[in-house]
Amino acid sequence: MARQFLLEAKLWGLICNMKTRINKHKSNIQTKAIKLFLLIGVSILLITFFFGDHGLYHLYTIKSERKKIQEEIEFLREKRIVLESEKTKLKTDFKYIEEMAREKYRMAKKGEKVFKVIEKEND
Repeated sequence: MARQFLLEAKLWGLICNMKTRINKHKSNIQTKAIKLFLLIGVSILLITFFFGDHGLYHLYTIKSERKKIQEEIEFLREKRIVLESEKTKLKTDFKYIEEMAREKYRMAKKGEKVFKVIEKEND
């Protein structure tokens, strides 16, 4: 009887040991699966953070595009000021009108001769 009791106790110990091993193996698989899902989730979040519609790369491209547009706006404002001053001169300053007619359109007063200077090309 004692021998049977010892065998049952050993058998019971082996069964419990196997159950704990199975549970440990299951828990290892579960922890690995959880770690894998967390890693995949964090990877997706990082990729979205850097390359998504509102990500850092998109933000950088928008800022550089905005900078180019701001520079173009500033250039066009300066050009507008120059053109407005030229417009005012063309409306009011007769000497400027005469100078423009002589330079751009090669006009001359009566009795004046216009000479065209041709520069030599250095070969």
